Amino acid sequence: MGIRSVGRFVPDLEISNEEVVARFDTSDEWIRTKLGITARRVARPGQLTSDLAVEALQDACARANIAPETIDLVICCTGTPDHMLPAMAAAVLRKAGLFDIRGFDVNAGGCAGGVFALDVGVKYIRSGEYSRVAVVIADTVAQCLDPEDRTGHAIFGDGAGCYLLEACRDGQGVGPTLMRTKPELYYTAFTERQDPPEGLPNRFSGPNYMRMDGAGVRGFALDVIPDFAEQVVKAAGTTLDDVDLIISHQANPTLLRRLIRELGQPESKAVIVADRLGNTSGSSVILALWEAVESGRLRPGDEVLLVSFGSGMSYGGTVLRWCGPEDFGAGRRDAA
Repeated sequence: MGIRSVGRFVPDLEISNEEVVARFDTSDEWIRTKLGITARRVARPGQLTSDLAVEALQDACARANIAPETIDLVICCTGTPDHMLPAMAAAVLRKAGLFDIRGFDVNAGGCAGGVFALDVGVKYIRSGEYSRVAVVIADTVAQCLDPEDRTGHAIFGDGAGCYLLEACRDGQGVGPTLMRTKPELYYTAFTERQDPPEGLPNRFSGPNYMRMDGAGVRGFALDVIPDFAEQVVKAAGTTLDDVDLIISHQANPTLLRRLIRELGQPESKAVIVADRLGNTSGSSVILALWEAVESGRLRPGDEVLLVSFGSGMSYGGTVLRWCGPEDFGAGRRDAA
């Protein structure tokens, strides 16, 4: 099962370090040194998670030169849906004008979605019931930050990405996927429901604020992910030395560079976009993959290690053997 194309969308509203410094007791030097971030993109007022998701879906279709109407299934992954119900997939299909396609949501716990949701889509292709599956991962975490959370506003951005999946030639595409969860670290990163203001009817009515133990996330990434990455490449029949690129969840660039060193790999193998986009939660792996493809760093036949990790704490990994157009089957009607 392979990724025929990768789509992305990030809002045009950029928040610079200077703007963060103007709001909080911090400095540009601290943000650059501790986090490695210079700017982040955030949704404009009224710009919903589904709006970002639709743009990423359409971008993936355009890059594959296929009509969205030829998709069989849309899977959306988000921790920040427009509404509790219905599924965000329904909003995406409605906004995209796709009224004859089925869809549902996956909540993989935010940042882990880059691999978890991909695995769900791959399994639907592998079932033989669906030929073309779009996996859209979008989050607007920057919209659910505590107004007083200095670090959160320095770290998080909003964004969306889309994997367009199809069956491909044997030996190419998505390799074995490993997934893990450490529930004892449940409160390392979570969205906290505040007590509803007086007069509101129920516990779902109050504000929701993203809470993150930065030191806990850093410790988890450095203690757990290196050994896990070794397990992932072993399952794929390769080694860290042999993979061409390493794309990890974009927690922050400083942590990513340290993680690459812990893996014993050169920084040149890393793909980093969080320096300009911020931590975009589940979509961050796709946004980095999109950049690797767009910049020419990832070419057909290359091996790329994908690792996502986030709240739960949940983490997943796989190795992609990147496909070229010739690796996908012919004869399917791509135009609507």
